[in-house]
Amino acid sequence: QVQLVESGGGLGQPGGSLRLSCAASGSILSLYIMGWYRQAPEKQRELVATITSRGSTNYADSVKGRFTISRDNAKNTVSPQMNRLQPDDTAVYYCNARRLGFRDHWGQGTQVTVSS
Repeated sequence: QVQLVESGGGLGQPGGSLRLSCAASGSILSLYIMGWYRQAPEKQRELVATITSRGSTNYADSVKGRFTISRDNAKNTVSPQMNRLQPDDTAVYYCNARRLGFRDHWGQGTQVTVSS
């Protein structure tokens, strides 16, 4: 069983930066692809970025060049650094742990609001 706890959300200004963090526990996390997803009001949940245990990353086109995801396997944390924020980045952000053949694990979500 994997437990995920997000932190670091809040209010950001357009053009500014925020850093989220996800603390994971409960399993051998190096076996999991870790990622972040987001869901804006009245929209479906969408991928933000993922990172494998070896550091391979994948980003949504909407955040490429602005967001950077990193992972610390020793500390069991995964963090997206979000730069050049835009109002369209406003959403609830969810941490995810995924392993082939097993069910997905999700955090409770953290709100990010980008507004001046």
